[in-house]
Amino acid sequence: MNKSVKIIISICVCVLVGFLSGFATQSSVKTWFLTVNKPFFNPPSWLFAPVWTVLYIMMGIAFGLIWSSNFKDKKVVKSAMIIFGIQLGLNALWSILFFGLCNPLLAFIEILLLWLFIFETIKVFKPIDGLASKLLYPYLAWVSFATILNGSIWWLNK
Repeated sequence: MNKSVKIIISICVCVLVGFLSGFATQSSVKTWFLTVNKPFFNPPSWLFAPVWTVLYIMMGIAFGLIWSSNFKDKKVVKSAMIIFGIQLGLNALWSILFFGLCNPLLAFIEILLLWLFIFETIKVFKPIDGLASKLLYPYLAWVSFATILNGSIWWLNK
């Protein structure tokens, strides 16, 4: 399988995870979430879908670059791919906890773990492919903002 095919498959998988986790979001975004106190810096709802779409595409490209790399130590590559998979799973889990279970506290605890795994993914990607690592910086920045937003929502509604 060539590099382009691996990147396309990786993008499709990441976007699919985002799409599927969106079902948990839809279950309460127009009901429960409307009743929640939000901080003044809460972005408009329409912003989330395009931002996440771009981030999932960038994540897919990053993973595809790692998957198709010629890095000599295949154990390092496999480990990096596993760490990426864990953070992608945690990404999907957050939507279930926050929107599906309507539990900002549990989601806040989980997003802290997600942030650590994104940071670790960036670290382990860097020696394999610098561009793949850099493609995850916007994702880390957005999740950093989302962590503050999640924590603020929990605090305002506890």
